[in-house]
Amino acid sequence: MIPYLFQHIETLLGFFLAVILLARVFREHERPSTSIAWFWVIVVVPYIGVPAYLLFGGRKLRHRADRKKKLYAKDSSLESKGGKHRCDSEQVLVSSGLPPARDGNEVRLLADGLDAYSALREMIQNAEQSIHVMTFILGRDSVGREMIQRLCQKAQSGVQVRLLLDALGSYRNRGRFLAPLLQAGGQVGIFMPMLPLHRKWSANLRNHRKIVIVDGQTAMLGGMNLAGEYMGPTPDPTRWIDADFQVRGPAVRDLSDIFNQDWYFATGQHPARIDHSAHPANQSHSKVRAQVVASGPDVEGDPFYDAVLATLYDAKERIWIVTPYFVPDDGLFRALMLQSRLGRDIRIVVPARSNHWITDLARGRYLRQLHRSGVHVFVHPKRMIHAKLIVVDREVAISGSANLDMRSFYLNYEVAMFLYSSAMVEQVAHWIDALIHECRKAPASKPGHLRQWGEDLAWLASPLL
Repeated sequence: MIPYLFQHIETLLGFFLAVILLARVFREHERPSTSIAWFWVIVVVPYIGVPAYLLFGGRKLRHRADRKKKLYAKDSSLESKGGKHRCDSEQVLVSSGLPPARDGNEVRLLADGLDAYSALREMIQNAEQSIHVMTFILGRDSVGREMIQRLCQKAQSGVQVRLLLDALGSYRNRGRFLAPLLQAGGQVGIFMPMLPLHRKWSANLRNHRKIVIVDGQTAMLGGMNLAGEYMGPTPDPTRWIDADFQVRGPAVRDLSDIFNQDWYFATGQHPARIDHSAHPANQSHSKVRAQVVASGPDVEGDPFYDAVLATLYDAKERIWIVTPYFVPDDGLFRALMLQSRLGRDIRIVVPARSNHWITDLARGRYLRQLHRSGVHVFVHPKRMIHAKLIVVDREVAISGSANLDMRSFYLNYEVAMFLYSSAMVEQVAHWIDALIHECRKAPASKPGHLRQWGEDLAWLASPLL
């Protein structure tokens, strides 16, 4: 009798907790799709859904994320400082308090992991004052070890070396792996440690930004982590397809501001300010107009998402997208559908099989519907595509760390760069066109019953991926 009573009480408590959580779900989430996904997880598998929501749920987990200072303070005076805005995306971003686009930048497309590795090695070698590195993954492989070795050499020579790693992405890199850098005088920060006994942070708020800044003058950003899958000193036909950008000029200051705030949040230390005006690339002779855009829980609202959406709706000719994971929300999905029906040239390039099988299942329904509306969907049959690129008309190219999925848009800490230069846009478009020639058209046929069942379940959970 007593065990039955306890079991009955346990069931009632679980029921009331689920009801309370469901009310909280619909109150906290602004997007119906996210609320519905959590609803089904909590109702169908409560023993998984309830603890999962307590650990991972909440709109950007504001009560935890608010501990990190906001990157941008909304200031209407920024709008006048940027001059006339040439694109809707720039207007959206500036009106949200983000820095305006900067003229006078030198921007170089690093077309593969070989180019990126060579550029990064040269940047580190030429550093005289500081090397600031922020990455999601630092590989415990030959690439990661060589990076640590080179950073050690610069730290020993008196260069300020600061390495900021995400606690989840680089969870294997602790202790002996990083000890040489610390012994050489370098500094290491860990972004949001996950252990509850260490700090009360969330395991779900991850810093996915990838930035390298040398002497406050030259920077790299994009989607490449510091590991062999992404870059290396020799050609490798199995290496993931990716692209980064090297920047010199006024945009580097905005990247430095992001690193400085992330570093301070992780370590409590303020990096020494560096004179950004000394380098000739900061003068106005360079041609590329670039806008640095951070997104995540430390940015008010969703200006990056809003700017991407405005850019898509502004398209008059083409929208080309390269992404490893395609799990859009309703707004982005409808924008692509509408633009395709209006006759725009819409192309989406993804890997035939990514490194996350559940996102491959979730994308199936989206891609087939887009195909039926006239969108050209291409898949690479052999290699993982990790690049994140968007080209709209001949006006805007977007690159950075964010994937085209809801986690990147609404949860992760990300950084991107909008390029408003027709020459750079065409260079990125040429890169995408060359990639398409390696791909094949995605099959439009309906999948088998087993895969269809898996896709349906993954689609229901897609707002949580």
